[in-house]
Amino acid sequence: MLASAIVIIVSMALQVPFLALSLIAVFFVTQSNVVMTRLIGILFVLGTTLGIGCIIVVLKLTYDFPLLRIVISAALFFASAYLMRVAKVGAAFMLVGIVVIYVQSFVDLTDQAEALVRVSLWVWVANTYAIAVTLVINTLFLPAEPARQLEDAMLGQIEAVDGLLAALERGDISVARPNASRVQNAALTLQKLLRFSTMRDPEFRRRQAFHLARVATVSRLFTAAAHLDGSAGSAGAGIVLALRDGCARLAESIRTGEHFVFAGAAPVSRAAPLPGALFEIGNALRAFADRCTAPEPAESPAEKERMLVQDAFSNPVYAQFALKTLFAALLGYLFYRATDWQGIHTVMLTALIVAQPSLGATGRRAILRIAGAAAGSLLALAMVIWVVPNIDGLTGLLLISLPVIALGAWLAAGSEHISYAGTQLMFTFALALLEQFGPTTDLTEIRDRMLGILLGVAISAVIHASLWPEAEGEALRQRVARLLRRIAARLRQPQDAIPALLWAEHADCEAMAARVALEPGWQPGEAQHEMFQLRMQAVLAQTREILLASDAFEAEWRALPIQTPGGLGTPTQFGEASAASLEGYADDLTARPGSVRAPALVVPAPIAEPHSADERIVAGAAKLAAQISTLPHWGVASSDRAFTTHASQA
Repeated sequence: MLASAIVIIVSMALQVPFLALSLIAVFFVTQSNVVMTRLIGILFVLGTTLGIGCIIVVLKLTYDFPLLRIVISAALFFASAYLMRVAKVGAAFMLVGIVVIYVQSFVDLTDQAEALVRVSLWVWVANTYAIAVTLVINTLFLPAEPARQLEDAMLGQIEAVDGLLAALERGDISVARPNASRVQNAALTLQKLLRFSTMRDPEFRRRQAFHLARVATVSRLFTAAAHLDGSAGSAGAGIVLALRDGCARLAESIRTGEHFVFAGAAPVSRAAPLPGALFEIGNALRAFADRCTAPEPAESPAEKERMLVQDAFSNPVYAQFALKTLFAALLGYLFYRATDWQGIHTVMLTALIVAQPSLGATGRRAILRIAGAAAGSLLALAMVIWVVPNIDGLTGLLLISLPVIALGAWLAAGSEHISYAGTQLMFTFALALLEQFGPTTDLTEIRDRMLGILLGVAISAVIHASLWPEAEGEALRQRVARLLRRIAARLRQPQDAIPALLWAEHADCEAMAARVALEPGWQPGEAQHEMFQLRMQAVLAQTREILLASDAFEAEWRALPIQTPGGLGTPTQFGEASAASLEGYADDLTARPGSVRAPALVVPAPIAEPHSADERIVAGAAKLAAQISTLPHWGVASSDRAFTTHASQA
């Protein structure tokens, strides 16, 4: 809001045109931390400069040859859309495409080449100065350093672990433990902030291995805390106290940067067995303490990252995407010129803005653009009718603009599923109300821009769904099957903890499923598409629970002083049987999607003369087996029987 207010004042006072473009630059550049804000700001400046430079050269060479101008501009637009998909800095090339297509509408407004060049340069000024203001405001007033965010996130998770240990010490079983979704989000948050911190600070990057070990330790602690069951065992009272002291020492080392030292022991014996969750917490603390005493590894030469994706020139999908986007933009431009309807120039911008790598992502962006534009248009309409006639100064303009900008900023700062709607709400409102240096009373501008957006969305939806549609349903099924196989591999050979990589893979599958849900459903087989969505959501929800249950089972396995005999056989045998069930389900998912069989229930038999440790691992195995067997059956004819079977197993 502060950056937007400054931009409004400067643009109105100095009559800098294209205020709506300046405001959208503020929204796009403002990110959650300084690193991303500066990175996006630099990319936007580079993209705007490159786009303006290209279009001025095109106009200089082709101003008197409209057909040649359109052909060269179309080639630049195609290259921009192509590089959006294959380049690491695709956002910069998106701006090039927007500038190239946006300036085409200026050519038809004047026959003065000098005026056209000046208008193009003003576009550069409007974007660049707004980006500079945004960078200054974010640096001075909201310097959210990713390293500090990472530290706060780790301390928050350690505090939660300590709270659960304190409740265990008191014997309070009413304290809520983290569920699978919270464990997943916690691990992904630390990994994301670690990546940002590494980008920000060269010293942080030099000790990247140490920081990665610290993040992994905190994730192990938080995951293990989700398995605390209110029982510490006969020897657990002193152990819980030692573990709380270790968590406090770890938190202090994070705050001060000192080496972490943990001398607490976690004795394991048949007489006094330790629950797997407590054993895992102690094991994680000791492993990190050993890591702190080891010498720092020599800095390895940084590997140069690719500027383009690996299959940039071999995969035809990228060229098809660029061609579809260009075709949609040219159809919009054709309608714009044929009708001589100046107010609907947003039809061309929409073709590039809603273009996404898949049908589902394109549909979601289109829905958010329409929803945000409709809300912004209604607010602008209300202001023009009832408020604008009663104001005559900059103060009044700020009073009616900043609340709308605040609403858009609040939405833009929220979930990525709705954030673009907030940006679009602000942009549509600004286009209708803030593009002139005086009171606006023309309601046709609001109508025309909204119609241009609706027409652009309709054209893009038809083009992307008809030409080389990039549906992700098949890829989603294959990816979920690959995730299940990776979980099965861990059950065969457990390691220290469920890595954040598996949680990240699961989160990617969920994001893909959300996009698939928005793919157009007018094609044949819509009922099957809806059923596929319901079943895939059930598989993903159950997979999250399997991840958490497998971690609990492995923690109990590692806590065993000796291998457990009896009906369970050995944990290795049970893990093998469970892994085989998961792999069979994954094979059905890929090879026989029409008849995916629910995994068989692997039931561990009771153990003769069990110790408490044996009982806990059998209970963990039973819970894991139940979670695996609850994966949904996909046989159409047997769906009712499958539901009955699952209910009886539960």
